[in-house]
Amino acid sequence: MNRTDRLVALVMMLQSRRVTTAAEMAGHFEITERTVYRDIAALGESGVPIVGEPGVGYSLMRGYHLPPVMFSTEEAFALITGGLLTERMTDGSMREATRSAIGKVTAVLPARVQDRVERLRKTTMVRGRSPQRGAVPLSTIQESLAEGRVLQLQYHGVARDAATQRIVEPLGLVFYLDHWHLFAWCRLRGDVRDFRVDRILECVPLSESIPPRPGFNLSQHLERCLTPDRTRSAMIDLPLRAIESVRRYWGPTIAEEQRVGNRVRVRFSFRPEGDDYVARWLLGMGTDAEVIDPPELAEKVAALALATARHHQSKKKTAQVKHS
Repeated sequence: MNRTDRLVALVMMLQSRRVTTAAEMAGHFEITERTVYRDIAALGESGVPIVGEPGVGYSLMRGYHLPPVMFSTEEAFALITGGLLTERMTDGSMREATRSAIGKVTAVLPARVQDRVERLRKTTMVRGRSPQRGAVPLSTIQESLAEGRVLQLQYHGVARDAATQRIVEPLGLVFYLDHWHLFAWCRLRGDVRDFRVDRILECVPLSESIPPRPGFNLSQHLERCLTPDRTRSAMIDLPLRAIESVRRYWGPTIAEEQRVGNRVRVRFSFRPEGDDYVARWLLGMGTDAEVIDPPELAEKVAALALATARHHQSKKKTAQVKHS
């Protein structure tokens, strides 16, 4: 992004927030705080009324608004692509709003750009597994996060026979492992909990505002959830063509990849009690994967393979006897 575009974007950022710090602006535009200070000074010299308060941040003088700006072709393409992803990876509560927003954006573009955007929309497709739909619209969760409202949930956990009522303080919404997850402080458990959105049966926003939790960082918490206390590790050898399967399952825990010709040796970590899970996953790799370390994991896979073969052989014999 060149400086002119950044200055315009900086004003738009200030316009969209009540107060913004130099650190937030630097992080958003991936520049240094010193550069932010220079940009603020340049905007002030050009007549943009920016108010700065030490220890608080910067804001635009009340009543000032940036005139409407046109979207560039690249920005329009980005919005179309984002809209297609949103339609595929969210539910009906957001799809209609997404289509409406894209329509409004397209309407203000020059005719030449409109044609290019329409051609891109018709020739771009997003495939893949869509998240399972739940009883509660995703937009309801988003609205509570945006407004900072406490929620009352009826939640049916995967390991429970019945739903439980929870009062939670929403902290973040994350899409991972093919599902949307609400991370929130659960007052019943007294800790941060991960609620899969499609398992929320009922969601009622309360009038109470979410209290601040300055020590919570969503990115760091998610990283801890995905890589919890993994003290066991395994090294396997497999064809290069199969590496994506390993990355998909063990990505955050992969410690080492060594490529030798058309094969790769991969070391990944897992929980101490996860031997059975790893063995079942390796069995699904068939003859592609070879366990290098630890030897007991290779023995477990072999035993599981023999047990699986015996199971299917006995089923086949039973079926043959019935037919005869």
